[in-house]
Amino acid sequence: MKRAATGSLIGLALGDALGFPTEFNDVPAILATCGPWREMALPDPAYITDDTQMTLALSRGLRTATDRGLLGPKRLERPLREEFVDWYQSPENNRAPGNTCLKACYLLKTGKPWEEASQVHSKGCGANMRVAPVGLAPGLTDEQRAGAAQLQSALTHGHPTALAASDLTAHAVRLLAEGAEPTGLVGLLRSYAYENRETYHERWLGELWTRSGDASPRAFIARGWDECLGVLERLRDALRSPSPETDPCLATGEGWIAEEAFATGLLCFLMFVDEPLTALRRAACTSGDSDSIACLTGAFAGAHLGADAWPTEWTGRIEHGAELREFGALWDA
Repeated sequence: MKRAATGSLIGLALGDALGFPTEFNDVPAILATCGPWREMALPDPAYITDDTQMTLALSRGLRTATDRGLLGPKRLERPLREEFVDWYQSPENNRAPGNTCLKACYLLKTGKPWEEASQVHSKGCGANMRVAPVGLAPGLTDEQRAGAAQLQSALTHGHPTALAASDLTAHAVRLLAEGAEPTGLVGLLRSYAYENRETYHERWLGELWTRSGDASPRAFIARGWDECLGVLERLRDALRSPSPETDPCLATGEGWIAEEAFATGLLCFLMFVDEPLTALRRAACTSGDSDSIACLTGAFAGAHLGADAWPTEWTGRIEHGAELREFGALWDA
């Protein structure tokens, strides 16, 4: 067994920790501090950020929901709300968390319906950076996986592009975990986006679309998928003539918003499919949201290559490594 779930969860945490010190810096500043990007070392101690913290929160909520029976929106929303509020109140929530997550989780804490807490005008990357567990958990139908990916986004980031990018990210992780060839991945993702372009998961999202000003639920969700399709075009163009020594953000965006974080993280992985540490280092040495980009790169690389992709001298130092491996073992089994 390649242990795809373990590889993906450990990989995303390693990318998160590697990109933590470089976030908010441009590439020249990173090179001046860290030296050549291909030789970047994992910080010691290897602290994670809110990216992995919220991935673990989602993992716990998803485990609780599936332990209680068939996964559905109400069964997922209740434990997920509790986990997100616990994260919001945690003293460890001091790793430069995003404003959208903070505002939405505060509103969730007050007991407001999640639809009122959702920040419908935010498509920040805070939802799809944490969605990998939805792509890794076994036994879900396509409808459950898409609905869960979008609902976990909607609790904080209710913009249609945040929903679509979270769904697309979970789908990419799932495809790679199941053995899809990386060379055909972009084509598979484009097909998935076209197939789902007008699919509004009303069972999971309720009347969220009415808070956006769109004319219909189909128009609402299509707006998000269209932005994802646009960035997939940019990704396909970048892969036609890849430039490993050039900042990937110049091709697919700086990653502060959902669709760009997805595409730039995927670009770093696809440029170095068989060199996962090089992929992480390239993702961490970027001018944008380096920890989130590298987090996504690690999730993709680990899902594709499995747990043995990561050297023990790195994995043994990652913060919360035991809990990450616990979830990996659960879902790999």
